[in-house]
Amino acid sequence: MTEEKTNKMREIEIEKVVLSAGAVGDELEKSAKLLRLISGREAIKTKSKKRIPDFGIRPGLEIGCKVTLRGKEAEEILKRLLLAIDNKLKEKQINEEDFSFGIEEYIEIPGTEYQRDIGMIGLNVTIVFKRKGKRVKIRKIKKGKIPKKQRVTKQEIIELMKNKFDTEIIEGKLKGGED
Repeated sequence: MTEEKTNKMREIEIEKVVLSAGAVGDELEKSAKLLRLISGREAIKTKSKKRIPDFGIRPGLEIGCKVTLRGKEAEEILKRLLLAIDNKLKEKQINEEDFSFGIEEYIEIPGTEYQRDIGMIGLNVTIVFKRKGKRVKIRKIKKGKIPKKQRVTKQEIIELMKNKFDTEIIEGKLKGGED
């Protein structure tokens, strides 16, 4: 009877990994091809809801694309994408329940070769974490509230990334003044 009981409701898991790229016109098609190349899934195009005249954006204009991955597939692709940034994250990239990072050029991802029809573009990666019981908050019928202690904190995400993915967390600025 020396084994410790752990509360299953306190375990942290990856809810989803979202790959996204913003572009308009021909660049949007290239971004969609890139996301299909990396994830093996068809990208969904996102449309603008607001008008921003300075950028030439109007409601209904396709301005980006995204792919959402869940389960084991999400963990596998996350490991590959972390290698593209040398398993280093800045502390300011981590929020409560999620973190995000960008990859400037897709050829940095291991196992991905340069594609002439895509060119040199990058993408954004967002990872969302959850604990069991989150469905209570998002379901349609008998929606409930979940307490603050059930949310995944920034410190818990840092510990999970260090232990499970061997990720180094950098505080402040990188060497050379990069930020």
